[in-house]
Amino acid sequence: MGFFSRQLRSVIQWTDPAPTVLFSRWSDNGDEIKNASQLIVGPGQGCIFVYEGRVVAVHGAEGMYPLRTGNIPFITTLSRFMQAFVSEHKVGLYFFKTTKILDLKWGTPAPVKYNDPVYRFPVGLRAFGNYAMRIREPDKFFREIVGGRDPFLVDDLRQPLNARIVQPLVDLLAESGFSYAEIDPKREELATALATKLAPEFVRLGFELDDFRIEGTTFDEDTMRRINRIADIGAEAQAARSAGVSYAELQRLAALRDAAKNEGAAGTGLGMAVGFGMGGGPLGVGGVGVAPAAPEPAAAPEDAAAKLRRLKELFEQGLISQVEYDAKRAEVLSRL
Repeated sequence: MGFFSRQLRSVIQWTDPAPTVLFSRWSDNGDEIKNASQLIVGPGQGCIFVYEGRVVAVHGAEGMYPLRTGNIPFITTLSRFMQAFVSEHKVGLYFFKTTKILDLKWGTPAPVKYNDPVYRFPVGLRAFGNYAMRIREPDKFFREIVGGRDPFLVDDLRQPLNARIVQPLVDLLAESGFSYAEIDPKREELATALATKLAPEFVRLGFELDDFRIEGTTFDEDTMRRINRIADIGAEAQAARSAGVSYAELQRLAALRDAAKNEGAAGTGLGMAVGFGMGGGPLGVGGVGVAPAAPEPAAAPEDAAAKLRRLKELFEQGLISQVEYDAKRAEVLSRL
């Protein structure tokens, strides 16, 4: 009965396609289709008709299409008795989706290297996002991408897509001049520009790119280490300006604080050396004495009051300890 049912088949259609399948070959009757069979293309579907090894028709709109082949029910099959009932009129029907495929993921496989225009050092950027696509030229897509694979899944698109993203992204970052801190605020602008660069390449492959997005970006560890170091120095310099002292003075106070925390003679010696350095006293390098700096003129009462106020602010902000505050306060008062 299976033999007779294959001879009388007259309706061919793609029922219940899986959401992950982009191209699928109809194979209910092997590769022999009887003459005058009817092909039904449903909404959101298309079908490529391959006959005797050649693409002879592409049906991209829904509807019913009659199939004209060299096979006639019973007569063809029975006349091929000496060929084990196998006809040479081979047919391939490849159904495909014409609807838009949404939320396809992409990502850079490795950090994209480029020179930051503000910090003047190389950075490594990773980016990821999603896009939508629709088959634009099914014949070209079938010949150049699908190549007869069955089934051809949506996931099979990711590899050729990702391979074409990295270089345009590098070129775009070099041309845009966006620094590390500007990448996230400019993601939408970058995504639009990158989609414009990628669109012609994907048209050549037979499909159109739509709704290309950059969901997030991250930088490699080397970049973050350099950026964090710059940020720490900038924060310290800003704190020094707020307290009314220079960054160099703040560094000397920090060195004095660290020396005071050390225990033993080594810490005491270091604290004395830093203290002498701040006060203009003699310093020794390798046992060789260094001529003392000329004594600073006595501070005017107004200058002394301003310095005492700044010292008080540094102490209240926790930037110097009680010992450091008392020592520097005594030094300022001694110059009056």
